[in-house]
Amino acid sequence: MRALHLAHRRPRQQRGAALLTAMIIVTLVATLAVAMVWQQWRAVQVEAAERARAQSAWILSGALDFARLILREDMKSDKGQPVTALTEPWATPLAESRLSTFLAADKANADDGPEAFLSGYIVDAQARYNLRNLVNAERPKAQAELEALTRLCEIIGVETGVAARIANGLRDATAVNATASAKLEPRTVAQLVWLGIDTATVQALQPYVVLLDDFSKVNVNTASKEVLMAAMAVDSGSAEQLVQIRQRTPFKSTAEVGKQNAALTADALGAIVVNSSFFEVTGRLRLADHVLTERSLVKREANQQIRVLQRERIASLEQVGS
Repeated sequence: MRALHLAHRRPRQQRGAALLTAMIIVTLVATLAVAMVWQQWRAVQVEAAERARAQSAWILSGALDFARLILREDMKSDKGQPVTALTEPWATPLAESRLSTFLAADKANADDGPEAFLSGYIVDAQARYNLRNLVNAERPKAQAELEALTRLCEIIGVETGVAARIANGLRDATAVNATASAKLEPRTVAQLVWLGIDTATVQALQPYVVLLDDFSKVNVNTASKEVLMAAMAVDSGSAEQLVQIRQRTPFKSTAEVGKQNAALTADALGAIVVNSSFFEVTGRLRLADHVLTERSLVKREANQQIRVLQRERIASLEQVGS
């Protein structure tokens, strides 16, 4: 009787073990399937991101070439009397525009692909004080350059001692016999933190200073009142007067500037120019749900060539609203 009972239990146990094994196998298969789907999804996302980066870089390169063309045509239109002013076409920013508006010739494909919007602007780099003057100026003028930066710091509410720290830091970083422990030479204003300048101070200086490769003077037709006050060592009223006059008619020579204010010294007039060679080009591309911003520093050469000196991505490719 007992043997008969055990014989009945054995098939039930076997069926239970088989069911448990089947459930384990199904779970493993489902887990592997989910992992494979997730890996495929990640691969698609990575590929899409890389494609977006490549497309964005290509479009922004085209935008930079277009900006260079604008600057070149502006130079040709000067007709032997070079003047750089905010009334010229290059100073008009490009409002965010759908990229297809630039491709109107290909109407058949105007709506294909993801939405892309382009915006940008060109600014005169010589509208700001060039920190490179602190080390590139001739020795007799080095002190005058330091005094100009000190005045600028005082005008914008930055500790005046920052001027000497920047000058000393740049001098040490660019020294021919610099040691291995010397600080790295900054190439942009944001990199002034390498010289021990705190972030808040760098942000305060950013709208008023620039780092160019060569010695350069401030353009009286584009510089802000604060920069003119610092570079020319004039009061607020005199600088504001120059700003108001240039809005009506840009200065064509420093002699014209002197005629507007007889009190301006030779040193004040010697600190300014009416034409610029360095410009910053900023392009911003919004492609689907991604944004990419790029800034380039270009130099307008005497042979009417526009040379790209620097290109930097100032905002990483990231999702809008993230």
